[in-house]
Amino acid sequence: MESQTARRRKVYVDGAHGVRVPFTEIALEPSLSPAGPTHNRPVWLYDTSGPGSSPEAGLPPLRGHWIRVRDDVETYEGRARTLRDDGRAAVRRGSGAAGFATGGRGRPLRAQPGKTVTQLHYARRGEVTPEMEFVALREGVEAELVRSEVARGRAIIPANVNHPESEPMAIGRQFLVKINANIGNS
Repeated sequence: MESQTARRRKVYVDGAHGVRVPFTEIALEPSLSPAGPTHNRPVWLYDTSGPGSSPEAGLPPLRGHWIRVRDDVETYEGRARTLRDDGRAAVRRGSGAAGFATGGRGRPLRAQPGKTVTQLHYARRGEVTPEMEFVALREGVEAELVRSEVARGRAIIPANVNHPESEPMAIGRQFLVKINANIGNS
């Protein structure tokens, strides 16, 4: 029998706009029957393992080009980083988190005056963004379904312009990603 790692591999589906969606392909054993073995096609699973990275280098900006091409954001001088950004424990210790990439991002982005830079806004304008296409390829649905669900407020694509390294996903009833959380104030 093959090892587990030999039976799984990362594969990609390419779409328009430079969209490249990762999947994990798992090879299946043949099914056995009295008539003999029957070949089974491999199974593709949702893959969020990422490219692999060191904390010092950070992740590549997958969505960086998509954000810039829309031409609706501008850079601005952000505020200085403080210990409070790393939480109460950092304030008590008197030192922040070490070993994570913090300086390589450059200046923060914001919407240009009179512009809105949310997936909801683009969806309601009838625009299918590369983020929506990425979600559609990963979910195995049409990009128009993703746009429609976001436009109607039945799904969200959390995609902050200041985090271009994040892979797009949709959270909603019609999609695979589900959130199970207790959001309280305790």
